[in-house]
Amino acid sequence: MDFSFPDVDKVLYGKHAKNVMKTDVKETDNSYEVDIDLPGFKKDEIEAKLENGYLTISAAKGLDKEEKEGKYIRKERYSGAMSRSFYVGDELKQEDIKAKYEDGILKLSVPKKEQKKVETTKHIAIEG
Repeated sequence: MDFSFPDVDKVLYGKHAKNVMKTDVKETDNSYEVDIDLPGFKKDEIEAKLENGYLTISAAKGLDKEEKEGKYIRKERYSGAMSRSFYVGDELKQEDIKAKYEDGILKLSVPKKEQKKVETTKHIAIEG
């Protein structure tokens, strides 16, 4: 598995890219435990999907919100969309990965799957 985590889209977030979706990965005997900070998001604003061996976490908030009264003098809270992907292998299925969102942290449990062993070539002795 490759938990090198490519950078979040720096074009969208500029110098603040490193501050979004902070992630910790802990290896246990049987799994990788992944904790992703997503403070201020609701569970229904977060999506996790597995496709072609890549686990992608996406979160979006406030994209369709229109303010009816007043105008902002200062706005620092995040609104927008972000995503992060990492390779977990072709052997995993969607139901293998467990996810829980609690206190602004998305917790994922990604089981370790044994790599399929490549059969070694066995030679037949030729007498003569």
